[in-house]
Amino acid sequence: MRRRSRRQRGWGRRSGWGRQSGWGRRRTPWGKVLAGAAATALVLGGGAVVGGRMLLTAATGTVTRQDLLGDARKERERVDVDGAKNILLVGLDTRPGEDEGEPARSDSIIVLHIPATHDHAYLVSLPRDTLVEIPEYDNGEVPFAGGPNKINAAFAFGSQGLTGADALSGGFELLAMTVRDTTGITPDAGAIIDFDGFTEVVEALGEVCMYVDGQVTSIHVGTNDRTGEPAPPFLVNPDGTIRGRVPGVTPNVYEKGNRCFTPDEALDFVRQRDLLETNDFDYGRQRHQQQFMKAVLNGVLEGDATELPSLLAAVGRTMTVDDGGIPLEDWIFAMRGIRSGALTTLKVNDGDFNTETIDGVGSAEILDETSTEMFEAMAEDDVKAFLAANPDVVNSD
Repeated sequence: MRRRSRRQRGWGRRSGWGRQSGWGRRRTPWGKVLAGAAATALVLGGGAVVGGRMLLTAATGTVTRQDLLGDARKERERVDVDGAKNILLVGLDTRPGEDEGEPARSDSIIVLHIPATHDHAYLVSLPRDTLVEIPEYDNGEVPFAGGPNKINAAFAFGSQGLTGADALSGGFELLAMTVRDTTGITPDAGAIIDFDGFTEVVEALGEVCMYVDGQVTSIHVGTNDRTGEPAPPFLVNPDGTIRGRVPGVTPNVYEKGNRCFTPDEALDFVRQRDLLETNDFDYGRQRHQQQFMKAVLNGVLEGDATELPSLLAAVGRTMTVDDGGIPLEDWIFAMRGIRSGALTTLKVNDGDFNTETIDGVGSAEILDETSTEMFEAMAEDDVKAFLAANPDVVNSD
């Protein structure tokens, strides 16, 4: 357990975190698709960059490196890219210390599993309300005694009392320890994603096309009926719930069917969880994030090779990475055989609610037996056999 603060140990540096939106809403409260999209584009895009040292440099040179895993990292005799790998991807709803001193909670928690064959990748999102036992932790400033809570609180408890890079490292380490204790998966590497900055990646692609599986109404972006200017269509509480409709503002609506998204539309679409035609809230948002990740990855891998250096550099600028002691160039080279068609997205709890009310915690999601077995299969690198027995856990595209 860490007993000295990150500041005392001198780790890391602060990375940029995007801009405030143009109409007064708080910083984008979603870590989701883009977390996986940035990481998968970087890690899985090796097929497009192998043989081009310039492209490898572009992909890795803009990434902020930082010790994020701390004592949660895997212990092994030697560190190399061989064998099965698990990567923890985290997105935050706000930067620690940025919202009136409130610590940040992780808005998305994604495990990327790569089997030892390095010819496939599996992506699964942990619901942020998942009930877990967060372990005892001392970040050197504010100790945490441990106890039951929702998993997205782990980052907040690990970062409390810290700022900047120290807060990112403390929060990520406690979250990684919690994921390890909950799923049996010890991450080999990890990343925190700047989602606002990911706009640059989508702009480089021009548009991202995918199938929208049900009508989605935006609670964040709309048009003022009188002026034609962008305006928020709903009043939103600090916890993200809807307080009421704003008169005279028409919300953006994304209809069911094939659609090509502009950068602004795409980033708005993947944030939505409330007004979904499918009425599955966080599970629907997770599914949309994963579908969108594959669409972005397709765009990266199928684009003009001459544009890859600037595109991968843009991807790199969205990330703060703990590479687990393995150079990023080695990660990319080892994963060069994985293409977008070999990325499978999985769901926990069969994509449905499994909720209980817990004293001192409130309403929380409980991982069902199949989900627990899925994480065990990841830890043991036996996902292919697990999916053969449980095909329904695979998300439809």
